[in-house]
Order: sequence, then structure tokens, then C-alpha cells
Amino acid sequence: MKFPRIGVASQLAACLVATMVATVPASAAPGPRTLKYVVLANGQPIGSEVDVVDKHGAIDSDFEFNDRGRGPKAHSHYEFSADGLPLRISVTGVNYLKAPVDEHLTSGSGGLQWTSASGNGKSSVRGFYVTNDGSSGVELPALVGALQHRPAGAALPLLPAGQARLEQVAEANVDSHGERMHVRAFAITGIDLTPVTVWIDDDGAYFGSPGRWSATMRAGWESVNDTLFAIQLKAEDARYARFAATLARRPSRSLAIEHVRLFDSQSASLREDQTVVVEGAVIARVGPAGKTAVPAGAERVDGRGRTLLPGLFDMHVHASAVDGILHLASGVTSVRDMGNDIDELRHLQEGWDRGTTIGPRLWKAGLIDGGGEFKAPTGIYAETAEEVEAAVARYADAGYVQIKLYSSLKKDLVPVAIAAAHRRGLRISGHVPEGLLAQDFVRLGADELQHMNFVLLNFLAGKVGDTRTPQRFTAVGEYASEIDLGSPQVQQFIDLLVSRHTTVDVTLGAFEGMLTARPGQPSPDFAPMLGRLPALLQRQALAGGLPVTVNNDQRYRDAYATMLRMAKRLYDAGVPVLVGTDGLAGVMLHRELELEVQAGIPSARALQNATLVAARVLGQEASLGSIAPGKKADLLLVEGNPVERISDVRRGRLVVKDGVTYDPAALYGALGIAPSP
Repeated sequence: MKFPRIGVASQLAACLVATMVATVPASAAPGPRTLKYVVLANGQPIGSEVDVVDKHGAIDSDFEFNDRGRGPKAHSHYEFSADGLPLRISVTGVNYLKAPVDEHLTSGSGGLQWTSASGNGKSSVRGFYVTNDGSSGVELPALVGALQHRPAGAALPLLPAGQARLEQVAEANVDSHGERMHVRAFAITGIDLTPVTVWIDDDGAYFGSPGRWSATMRAGWESVNDTLFAIQLKAEDARYARFAATLARRPSRSLAIEHVRLFDSQSASLREDQTVVVEGAVIARVGPAGKTAVPAGAERVDGRGRTLLPGLFDMHVHASAVDGILHLASGVTSVRDMGNDIDELRHLQEGWDRGTTIGPRLWKAGLIDGGGEFKAPTGIYAETAEEVEAAVARYADAGYVQIKLYSSLKKDLVPVAIAAAHRRGLRISGHVPEGLLAQDFVRLGADELQHMNFVLLNFLAGKVGDTRTPQRFTAVGEYASEIDLGSPQVQQFIDLLVSRHTTVDVTLGAFEGMLTARPGQPSPDFAPMLGRLPALLQRQALAGGLPVTVNNDQRYRDAYATMLRMAKRLYDAGVPVLVGTDGLAGVMLHRELELEVQAGIPSARALQNATLVAARVLGQEASLGSIAPGKKADLLLVEGNPVERISDVRRGRLVVKDGVTYDPAALYGALGIAPSP
């Protein structure tokens, strides 16, 4: 998802979105100037940046955007050396979650020194400092300029850690309002898991970061967004096609995984010393190792000391191209997208299904929202019953399996959407639209609730003003710990869910960082794998979550504990608890499983939730979700025993999707992530 959601993963995305909105130092562009940019969501302006470059090349930048009440607002000041390296940086304001930003870089005889919410440091190395808390996007285009001062292909040290390289990937002539401009696209590696692309004009100044879902363009040139995005997408497709050609292996003979511990998702139990034979894209045989025939010439995999699981499902994603690799690396072979650009998602699915790019099986939920300043950054918007019915029809005709309603949809249109979806055989779920409680939404016919915060908001009527805004997070943080989970009110709500066969997509990991992460400390959702991440992402995982004070710090932590206890109450009552992340692809599903176990759900049942239960919700139980003859060959082989120690699910050694095999270490390595131990 281009615009960030909730949790620390969203803050990583926020930093990357924000750093695409800038100019380069004046040394790369003529004279003093002021450049203006427009931040777009789904083609509509939601923010801006104004960069003023003085005659000495110093830049003052004011940047902000409003994403459903969230979003940064900050002032930044930059000074650069003649070769484009930063000498002084000052960033003040608030970040995406409205936490204070106060980051500074200074230079002196001892080198560079910096302070930020993620920690302080210093270095004598001449490198390019990348801010952690900054919202201005001056840095990436400035980094392009600094890299252009180096020999072609040479790396530039990044501070606090890492190194960057530069590649020109495209160029174009664009026309707007009677003017023509030549622009070039540069890809920078070393900042994120994949190269970050920026478009720059012939003066060396930032021009734009195109996209369907989110984009930033120079003011007056918004109309060329689609043209540049198509060019950029072609280059990115070629890169992901190279990954598919080198990292996906299609066995020409049978595959036998022998003497393996098998997780039987039907019974949520283990079967020891099993052999599973895969022929083509299908599981051919499953049985005791000594009694199951292995075809002559089969490729044999020793499963001793390992556990074989059905491919995992993530039931709450917002897919992007890089996510495909992250999902497969993590053993996630099936996902449900809960809101995305229609064309972009279709493009992703076509590549993943054909195998020309790497990615999981995909089921799609179409997002419908109302208008206004808090509307979702993607999806279809509807203000009338006719528009709602047309939106449902469009999604159904495009092969979607579910409709997701969002917070700004008028509450009197909710019954219209539910009826239209059910007539077309689609499930319906969502954020609980403003003006309704979760119990109202369920009684109207919703099949599923998204996010644990909306479950808890059901019991906080009168303590939250507007659930379209970040109050849907902060009110939970302030008051959730006061909810008596043993009260008749809670029991009546749970009974309602049970009687209506309502599923709950809890996304526990999405709230862990938001409510419990603190600046300068590893966010707990990233802590188990922090050392495996690229250096800059490690630092960003120290940024903290929602802003807290001495008065509400413990209340937020207690609110998160209430979320975990509520998840256990739902499970104990027989409410299907789905495993979905709404966070960093793949790896956050492992955390979601750990959190279900931390909540008190037995590990075998958590694994069942991520396999058979998910397949059942999607109507795929006949072909996916368990390991049995005739089912599709979607498998995850892990070291150890995740039924005894759920974290062993992180220790993937082999992933199979549709009979195609992948080495998780190689997939992670392609993105700069170290393999699991």
C-alpha cells in the first residue's frame, strides 16, 4: 500500500512516500528558485510541498498531507556540500502518526553528528545521511545528485549505515499546459527493500513520483502522472520478471519430501514421519514414510527434524509488486487483498498467475467508501444507492469475492451495499462506517469485521467522536483497558457474532507497534527479525508508534493487552479468528501467528486459522488449506516444530506454490533481508 496504514510497517512506508517530494541542492540547478509539488491519492490532491532554494543552495521545505486525519506536517532545512553531501539538516513538526519530529544533523571537525527519535550518532565517514523522522522529500533527489558526482556504478556510503547505488532506468518527454519537459527516472538501491525510483528534470530538480494509488507530481504537471507511471511500471515489470526467471524453479520430475513431520490442518495435529509426493502442481500421495511409494528419479528432500505445513494465507493485504516476493519467502502462498487500485491489482494478479513474476494466489475484496476529507486513498466512492449498486456490480464483474465498506460510507447506504453484495454472492465486511457500532453492522448483515479496534469501539460509544479519524485508534488506546470483557454487554456481542457466523479479521500485529512501540526502542512487531533487515529499515523500526505522554503511556499498553484478551474470548466462543496483517508483507504474518499464541490461542489452532480456516472462508477448502492427495501443491517446509514453538514458522527452508519451488533464503536475499536462522 503506497500510503501507510497502521503500525510500524506503515511508518516505514510513510518515510519512503515522504522522501519522494523534493528538489536537489542548488549546485545542481540554476539560481534561487521555489518549486511546488502536489501529493495525490487516487488522483485527488491531499497535500503539498513547497521547496525554496536560496542563492547558496540551502533548501527550506514545508511538506504535509492529510491521509484520513493522519499525515506529516514538517519544516525542513538542508545545506549541502559542493559534491551533494548533506552538511546540515533540521526537521521539526509531526510524523504520519502525529508524533513529534525533532531531528538534526550537524557537521564539524569530527565529522557528522545526528539526533533523532531513533537514536543519536556520529561518523567521520563522508556519506549521505538519510533522515528517519523527516517528512520533507529533499533527500532522494539530493542523493541522486550526490551519486552522480561519483564514478558510474560506484556506491556511496549511507549514514547511519548502508550504501546506495544509482541506475537510470527510463526517460521521457512530457507535455502539459503548452510546455514540454525532458525528465529521467533514476532507481536508487540501498534505501528500501527494492530500488526507489524518482523522476528528475534536466536541471537536476525533482519532478515527480508517479503512481495510480498515490503519487507526487510537480504542480501543474499532474496530468502526466499516468504516462510516467506506465513507463516506470514497464521497467519495474522487467526487474520482477528477472527475479521470476532466476528464483522460481519448476521441477521436471516428481518432488518427494520424506520423513517429515506433517501438520494436519483438518485435525490441528501433527503426524510424524510422513512422505509427501508432488507431481506437477498437485499433491499426489501422502502417507507414512515407509509405506508411501516415491517415483523413480524423483527429487528427494530430507524432512527429518522439519515440519511441513500447508501454504499460509494472509487474509488482509494491500498488495504491491515487492510484496509478492516477501509473501513467498515467508511461506504465504495465498492472500486476500482488502483494497487496492483495480487496474494495478489486476496487473499484479496476471503476472503472479502466469508466473512471469513472483507472487501468491490472490483473492480480491473491493473497497467502497463515501466522499470527504477522510475517504480512503483508493477504491470506488459512492454517495447514492445507485452508485453503491454500480460499484458492487463493477467489482463482481471483475471477479472480486468480497466487498469491503470503509469508514466514510453513509450509514444509510450500508444496507444497500450488503443487499447488492449478497445478491451477487459476495461476502461483505469492512471498517464499521461512521455512525454505526460493530453490532449494528453485523445485524445489518455484514459477514466479517476488519480490525480489532472496531470490535472494541463497540463498547466505547460516547468516548469517541468520529471513527473516520485517528480517534478510532486513540480512543481505543485511552479507554479500551476499562472494558469489562466478562460483562453481559461483551457476551451479548460475542453471542451475536456466533449466531450470525461472523468472522473477525483481528490484525493484532497492526496495533502492536501503534500502541506499544516507543521511540528509540525496537518496535515489538519487528523485534524478532530486526537484525535481518537492511540497516536503514532497522533504524526506522525504532521510530515509535502513536505519540504518548506520561499520563497515557501505560493506558496504551494496557489497551493492547485488552486486544489480545478479546481475541482469546472470540476464539473460545467459536468465532473464526482470521490471520491477516495489514502490514509488511509475509514476515508480519509470522508475527500475527505469534500474537495469536500470545493471546492464548493454541499454536496448532493458530496455524489452522492461517490455513484451513482461511481456505474455508474463501471457498477454497476443496483445493487448498490442507495437505492431502489431489489438492494443489502449496507447501511450507520449516525447520523445527511450530506447534511446539510457533516462532519456528519463521524458519522456512522450502516453499512450494502450485508445484513451483522457491528457496526462502534466496527470495529474502534478493530484497536485502538476511535468511532466518
